[in-house]
Amino acid sequence: MQLINHQNIQKRSGGRVLLNKVFKVLFFLSTTVGLIFLSMLLYRVLTQGTGHLNWDFITNFPAPYPDKAGIFAGLIGSLMLMAIVAPITIIIGVGTAIYLEEYARKNRFTNFIQANIQNLAGVPSIVFGLLGLTFFVYLFQMGYTLIAGGLTMSLLVLPVIVVAAQEALRAVPNDVKEASYGMGASKWQTVLRVVLPAALPGILTGTILSLSRAIGETAPLIIVGAATAIYSIPDSLLSKYTVMPIQIYNWTGRPQEEWQLVAAAGIIVLLTVLLLMNAIAVWIRNKFQNRY
Repeated sequence: MQLINHQNIQKRSGGRVLLNKVFKVLFFLSTTVGLIFLSMLLYRVLTQGTGHLNWDFITNFPAPYPDKAGIFAGLIGSLMLMAIVAPITIIIGVGTAIYLEEYARKNRFTNFIQANIQNLAGVPSIVFGLLGLTFFVYLFQMGYTLIAGGLTMSLLVLPVIVVAAQEALRAVPNDVKEASYGMGASKWQTVLRVVLPAALPGILTGTILSLSRAIGETAPLIIVGAATAIYSIPDSLLSKYTVMPIQIYNWTGRPQEEWQLVAAAGIIVLLTVLLLMNAIAVWIRNKFQNRY
């Protein structure tokens, strides 16, 4: 009897080992395929755009000729747009997550709110563009301005930040909170001095992904009136604006081959800004990371 049980255990163990190897190979192949296509994309963009990438390209405004065209208006517009989106989404998103996780009662109403926030995180970006057009452009009469575009993009990424912040707050061990309460700290002191520092790496990770999505979106900004070509930079929140993805989109739509090379140079600038943003956020995350 013991021999039969031992054989059965060996068979189950062998099956689990085999299954583990199969999944390991599948995961490795998935990673390899993704890296191959990413490398091909980067190689094509770099080989096409490097020849047009110079200081004049970065500092010039759009022009009717490929050799004179630049991305300066889109670059400044994207940075100013992120300067609006980042503080709004971080403050509101993290504040919402703290309320839902630490203060709100667990009932059907809060469950309904959380379910809707999670559903909003998967809504297509074009829907948020229509929402921004209805409310910010028409209802609040902001027009096709920088502030309208910034608020629209804030709506787009806000659900993602809320969900990411909630998951980060849930990951903080209850023992840490109870130790803080045992030392006489109030609810707010515990949240501010214990929970938030522990959850900060996860919150910043969600913020990085959200802002990365925002800086590369095109459809919502086309709807709320971002210009395809503009020859000045915004001097206020109510100014006309453009962003790098829209300029790149405009260049790729032209039939001449030279414009495709200009668009590739614009993609390199966009990726550089994106990598710099992510590097700064990762540095902040690692600096304040605490292990519990």
